[in-house]
Amino acid sequence: MRIVRFKSGEDIRYGVADEEGVILYEGTPFFVWEPTETVVPWSKVSLLAPVLPTKVVCVGKNYEDHAGEMGGEVPPEPMTFLKPSTAVIGPNANVVYPTRLSQEVHHEAELAVVIGKPARNVKAEDAGNYVFGYTAANDVTARDLQRRDGQWGRAKGFDTFCPLGPWIETELDPSERLSVICRVNGEVRQSGYTSDMVYGVPELVEFISSFTTLLPGDVILTGTPAGVGPVVPGDLMEVEVEGIGVLANRVVAPA
Repeated sequence: MRIVRFKSGEDIRYGVADEEGVILYEGTPFFVWEPTETVVPWSKVSLLAPVLPTKVVCVGKNYEDHAGEMGGEVPPEPMTFLKPSTAVIGPNANVVYPTRLSQEVHHEAELAVVIGKPARNVKAEDAGNYVFGYTAANDVTARDLQRRDGQWGRAKGFDTFCPLGPWIETELDPSERLSVICRVNGEVRQSGYTSDMVYGVPELVEFISSFTTLLPGDVILTGTPAGVGPVVPGDLMEVEVEGIGVLANRVVAPA
């Protein structure tokens, strides 16, 4: 099932993607969730970020090849940091290049985990009961600020620096060899597989829920494969996760 959050006219609703359009549901997929007989045609649908998380918990250096290109090794336990909810945007929304503060913005293609119910002190073997589904993500990063600041809040937290989408896929197994790709202007920059993650989704849910409560709709970014690199205003970034689809966002200069 591919669950979308979308705008049609002045209404923002949830639904399920279908060939003809979006099957409209009442409520949200995390609480009351009832199908209707209404199908909104794709011509009248504008996809939004599929979820509005209270927090986005990110995992750094979770692919050995990416840890190497960043000049380090995979840490002995997951390295986590946060992106604010204000960084989240949806498919086809613009990523604003913060030209006044940064001159080196990078793309980072990632698989994102969407949490379905409150999760605290969850064991890895039970993690699947708390995962609602998966979507694609782009952990946009001001690399120069990341190096300068030492901590990553500013470099990772700009408005528009967390594209998510195009929908939540509820039937997916990241332990399989699913490709994670980033293209910039049609050129492949990153190409990896979810099976190459050092810490898998169950281990990440266990680790993160040991120190913070994950709420319905919260998102975990699971790390990025090697090949991260710069983008500039005008570039089109496309993150493709096998079994989910393509998340496309263009980089623009600030207004």
